[in-house]
Amino acid sequence: MNGAKVVALGGGHGLAASLQALRRLTGNVTAIVTVADDGGSSGRLRTELGALPPGDLRMALAALAGDDEWGRTWEALLQHRFTSDGPLDGHAVGNLLLVGLTAVTGDPVRALDLAAKLLGLTGRVLPMTTERIEIVAEVAGLDPDPRVTRQVRGQVEVATTPGLVCAVSLDPVAPRATPEAVTAIEEADWVLLGPGSLFTSMVPHLLVPGLREALTKTSARRVLVLNLVPQTGETTDFSPAAHLAAVAAHVPDMPFDCVLADSGTLDRDGLMDAAADLGADVRFAPVAADGQAARHDPARLARAYADLMNGSDARWP
Repeated sequence: MNGAKVVALGGGHGLAASLQALRRLTGNVTAIVTVADDGGSSGRLRTELGALPPGDLRMALAALAGDDEWGRTWEALLQHRFTSDGPLDGHAVGNLLLVGLTAVTGDPVRALDLAAKLLGLTGRVLPMTTERIEIVAEVAGLDPDPRVTRQVRGQVEVATTPGLVCAVSLDPVAPRATPEAVTAIEEADWVLLGPGSLFTSMVPHLLVPGLREALTKTSARRVLVLNLVPQTGETTDFSPAAHLAAVAAHVPDMPFDCVLADSGTLDRDGLMDAAADLGADVRFAPVAADGQAARHDPARLARAYADLMNGSDARWP
């Protein structure tokens, strides 16, 4: 499957693990990355310079960097964070590089392509939109009346809310999809959504009208890759089936072909019922990292992807 065109949507560590897996299988990977981060170095650059939040884009670039001394060196530099008593404290070099390249070129996609060339990238990294966006959530449990929901704004606030996230939207409601991202989905053989934070990394892609339309119409096989454990705050106590139900509630017309879940998943019957509501089959595979129940192992994930994409009939325990 070296020539397969694969698109991976998401953000953060989940997308990075997926990209590290995919780069072992094909040289034609496109990462489409969420750009709603408003915390840490990304949030500071967003506020100070009006920049597209670079953190998740930087992580995707690093995950696809060339596997030689040149690529590994630039990957390490990209991920290096300054430690100081001054204003550079906490900033990642890659974040500053991307913001600087965007300022010089005037085009965040051009900036990412130049950074990709510098790193000897296997694949391409694109933002899901180049517009400034904010995640808005309706959250229950923040009011004494359990029937009342309150609005929470911003990626960090949504990810850490102590209440129950009922629904999310974007502000603006209909940001313009990056045209190159739409084209990548239209031309893909496989499209993977996740793993990653459900409401702040995965669902936002489905709320961008251009991406949603492309995902609905593409002839590619669509795979939803489940998280291994609930995320404290954002999806506390969510079962795998609840994750799928949340996706279906936000985009009821979005078809999926397959759901990939770890072989240690409990309540398989509930998960398979929820997947059927999306029109998807469920594939179980051992993808968790040893000793890190919340982290996907890129090598195991690569094996699961290869079996899935090659049509293997292997059945995991």
